[in-house]
Amino acid sequence: MILLDAHTLIWLAEGHSQLGDSARHLADEALAHDDLGGSAILFWETAMLHQLGRIRLVQPVEAWRRRLIDQRVREWPLTGEVGMAAATLLDFHPDPADRFITATALLYGAVLMTADDRILAWSGTLRRHDARQ
Repeated sequence: MILLDAHTLIWLAEGHSQLGDSARHLADEALAHDDLGGSAILFWETAMLHQLGRIRLVQPVEAWRRRLIDQRVREWPLTGEVGMAAATLLDFHPDPADRFITATALLYGAVLMTADDRILAWSGTLRRHDARQ
């Protein structure tokens, strides 16, 4: 299973060149096997970035999310278990969305595909793939 960080999902969905060839191939393979998704919090994060004008999507954020769900991108829920796991990540930076996304990947045994250098450098046992590669 591959869990995407917010910017990685945006790169994949919008066809941005920042997404590396290896990452795109892994994401396509995972999608073909219904093993590609993201934490519900990344849709909130994307909506906030869009509202603040930090990103531009090709369609309204609600329709963008629905299109991804219809294409079989899984949405892993933000549960109490995820919240508890996010709160107990050792030596992890304080960004709540990153904590929820990382905890989701850990709980579901997924590979987190991200380009966030802080997550990539984290000393925890998280399986991860640099989305720029």
